[in-house]
Amino acid sequence: MDDTEIAVVTGPLSDADAQAVHRLARAAQHVDGVAPLSEQPLLWLTDPAARVAHLLVRAADDFAGYAQVDLSVAAVATAELVVHPFARRHGVGSGLLARAQLLAASGRRSLSVWAHGDLPAARSLATRAGLVVVRELWKMALDLTTYTPTPVHLPDDVQLTAFRPGTDDEAWLAVNARAFASHPEQGRLTAADLHARMAEDWFDPESFLLARRGEEVLGFSWLKVVGGEQASTGEIYALGVDPSAQGMGLGSALTRASLDRLVGLGLSTADLYTEGDNTAAIRTYTAAGFTRVALDVQFGVA
Repeated sequence: MDDTEIAVVTGPLSDADAQAVHRLARAAQHVDGVAPLSEQPLLWLTDPAARVAHLLVRAADDFAGYAQVDLSVAAVATAELVVHPFARRHGVGSGLLARAQLLAASGRRSLSVWAHGDLPAARSLATRAGLVVVRELWKMALDLTTYTPTPVHLPDDVQLTAFRPGTDDEAWLAVNARAFASHPEQGRLTAADLHARMAEDWFDPESFLLARRGEEVLGFSWLKVVGGEQASTGEIYALGVDPSAQGMGLGSALTRASLDRLVGLGLSTADLYTEGDNTAAIRTYTAAGFTRVALDVQFGVA
């Protein structure tokens, strides 16, 4: 594909173009069985503060392909891309990837690219571009119909409470940054990122559990249930413990409390995402009954 067929937008997309990206993503998910774009790129489609580039391949009023390149980190640009099922095998994906690599190189950055579901076509595209797997993200799931709630054991001076919007924001951001200090995405969440998620239809402060000692936040489990009363699956969206509180059993307690909450909401499945090399988290989730059901991979330069 000729690069001139790819439009590059560095500001927020129009509402019409953002909706076209959503339609493209839904079409790909219908065929592939996995969402091609993660939550953050979708939130950044119309965010004027997002330091991203949008790469667009137009097809009439819709898109044949779309890629987003995160340029907020000095050393590495991170991309996600999707090609419409009807436009595949025509060079759209390779064209988007090549342009993303040029954008990264122009800022003296390397490029990493997420492939959700680790599909063969994505592997092939990355291999042709000279990229290798540099990171794995596991999706784990648990059948809640077989889960038996057990007592949640906490230290005597620690309580579980619901998140208080507007009151707990800064305390949570600080704990999240410390708990995920080495995580390239979660650890960088800002107040604007938090508030964008709080504005989503799925946000429920009663499903945002904080482990506290007085007013000190030691850990948290943030649950995400999409679909309201029609939902059957709930996600342990983010679970973290302050490094100063490690060894107190809070990770296991928060996991159990999260599952109890999801069972209480009448859901039949719980899922979560965790880094493939986070052996401590995988051990905790496996002990709770979770198993790996899917894999996302990130490709980059060896």
